[in-house]
Amino acid sequence: NRKGLLVLGQALLVLLGAVVALALSFSAERLPLVGAEPIFEIPPPTATQGVTLHAIPAGSMESTAGMAYRGGSLTEKRAFGMGGILVRHPQGDVLFDTGFGKDVDQHIKTIPLLMRLTSSYTKGPTVAEQLVAGGYDLKRLSGVIITHAHWDHVSGLPDLGASVILSKEEEAFIESGDEATTLIRSLPGVRYEPYNYLHGAYLGFEPSLDYYGDGSIVLVPVPGHTPGSIIAFVNTSDGKRYALIGDLVWQKEGVDLPAERPWISRRLVDKDPEQVRAAIVHMHRLQKQLPDLIVVPAHDQRVWEQLPRFPG
Repeated sequence: NRKGLLVLGQALLVLLGAVVALALSFSAERLPLVGAEPIFEIPPPTATQGVTLHAIPAGSMESTAGMAYRGGSLTEKRAFGMGGILVRHPQGDVLFDTGFGKDVDQHIKTIPLLMRLTSSYTKGPTVAEQLVAGGYDLKRLSGVIITHAHWDHVSGLPDLGASVILSKEEEAFIESGDEATTLIRSLPGVRYEPYNYLHGAYLGFEPSLDYYGDGSIVLVPVPGHTPGSIIAFVNTSDGKRYALIGDLVWQKEGVDLPAERPWISRRLVDKDPEQVRAAIVHMHRLQKQLPDLIVVPAHDQRVWEQLPRFPG
């Protein structure tokens, strides 16, 4: 009847509108740069000797550029690298994130179904296996500093046996029981060492934590992806400066353009997209002012291939 056809027509229009809106959410759109370019005070290079950085890839997920940033091609396949970054320091070595652990086949079952359906994964030697094979004593690790508590950043924790160093905000996020922290809450024997931010502004981020008090590792809060996400600035003895930005963006184009993740990706992983946008713009501006800064997204395999590798 006419009324039924009208209802069906309205439903089809709503569905068509939703499809168009979803398609547009993948279209190229740069984040706006509002206001004058800020000038950040650039600290001098660290004077501490013996500070080195080593990338340790440990598996990957395969998806597309279009799922990583607005404007990326949905037909361009990308390997989203997983792994940990070892920073050696005279006061104690730390590992940033872990990549896939030996039980990744079980761990991946904790992620959203849509993410599993739109990607695949490849296993490799775990960070722990590579450290041991390289003659590294795991007891030298003073802890694993996680950029945030999502499964792919903590999967290797049981293999390492080290304590988890994290912001108090991320500890609270885990304890809230949020679904995104299902894996870390299920891991046996995990010991948390939460920290507070004790210091002032660093490269425009405020507050900060100068981890060893010598400027070699400085942690800053970037809530948004998770409430306690961080960026770690690592300044090595050879004068290089790194920004380990975790999942602020998944691929380097996110900072370079700058551009956020498409809507469906944001919906799956970001707690506060507005905070993520602000931090992306901040990193874009910082990279312009400090062109020698090596910006390292946790999952951009192309960037990781340019980093010093373990054992080094």
